[in-house]
Amino acid sequence: MAALVAVIYLLLALLLPSFSSSSYSSSSRATRAARAKTPLLSVDFPDPCIVQDASSGTWYAFATGGWWTPPPPPPTAAPNNNNNSSSADNATAATLEAAAAAVYKNIQAASAPHPAGPWTYLASADPLPSAGAWALSGPDAQVWAPSVARLNASAYVLYYAALLAPGYVGSAANEGNSSSSSSSSSSSSSSSSSASASRLHCIGAATSTTSSPLGPYRPQREPVICPAGEGGAIDPAGFADPATGRRYVAYKVDGNALGRGGECNNGVAPSRRTPLVLQEVEVDGAEGVRPVGPAAEILDRDADADGPLVEAPDLLYLPPSRDADADADGDGGRSRPGRYVLFYSNRCWDGPGYSVNYAVAEGSIMGPYKRAAGSGEGPPLIGTGDRFDVTAPGGAASVPGGDWLLFHGNCPQGRCLFGAEMEVVGGRVTVW
Repeated sequence: MAALVAVIYLLLALLLPSFSSSSYSSSSRATRAARAKTPLLSVDFPDPCIVQDASSGTWYAFATGGWWTPPPPPPTAAPNNNNNSSSADNATAATLEAAAAAVYKNIQAASAPHPAGPWTYLASADPLPSAGAWALSGPDAQVWAPSVARLNASAYVLYYAALLAPGYVGSAANEGNSSSSSSSSSSSSSSSSSASASRLHCIGAATSTTSSPLGPYRPQREPVICPAGEGGAIDPAGFADPATGRRYVAYKVDGNALGRGGECNNGVAPSRRTPLVLQEVEVDGAEGVRPVGPAAEILDRDADADGPLVEAPDLLYLPPSRDADADADGDGGRSRPGRYVLFYSNRCWDGPGYSVNYAVAEGSIMGPYKRAAGSGEGPPLIGTGDRFDVTAPGGAASVPGGDWLLFHGNCPQGRCLFGAEMEVVGGRVTVW
């Protein structure tokens, strides 16, 4: 009987990758690494985030807004009645034309039983029908880099970046939500009524009206983070700190939006700052999401190593642990505090230098963060020309627990969804 159970388990593990939860044997790593070179989703799906439905266990990924063109229906047989052939042909042509009409979504969505897939594009999902009164509407809003976080078993919050509507003047835009080290530089020039502000992104928040991660989400009337005097803000990443229970939003100050040209509009001197910033927030049903205290810079770019920018932050928490090597007393090693892994991208998104990197902080989410991959500290975690064979990988999003990483990379459709299994040991990240 034991042998039979073992055989059944082995067959299930081979047929269903998610059967053995998040742990995988090393014998199949080569197969998974080869599979990682193939997109998990072959559609334009940039800047992904990932969240799991607490009730069903289904995984959902969300991405920057884009156009979706439904596939045409299969051809129908010609009618036998010649008198009706013309009208039938016209009806068929109309059907094909309607089916081929592209539909724009502020945010795209996909689902899968496991982060490894198989992923299904959800053509009928429309998580954020409106970006809010403060933002432009439709494709002009340029809704970028969504981040969905679970509030409780029946509610979710969605963070996103969108372009300010011309003439918008609101409290968030005027106050700036600037980082603590640069607040003086932004308070005097952050009015969004200027012509330049109409091309700046700010970060909004929306809450779900259902218990599904798909929403739909209702946007707040004003942006939550809007340092317009510093170039605006993009790439929000919501994060609930398991160590403290506090909620944060990490984001990029989009200084290169006010740059003078060159690579990613920040290659001509004097260049603009593009720090990654952490803002504590509170969320309640009555007032929605609101900032708590000043924001704090957690990582800035190194011009030589990072080029024009750092962006796309994502946080992962590692609980306290003990060193692998036993100390002199033989007690199993010294205790290490909890760690925070900050994933980020650097260089320019449209060039081969774009890559996934990370930095690590011990004990405090505020840092300091020490670069551990990329930016002069060895090769990127994932970069063009490495074993993944993905060009311009970036926009990484980690799965809580640290066993999978989603990211985008160049593909014929645009920027497709890719994934890699991940292991974090002693603050060092390995992917395959």
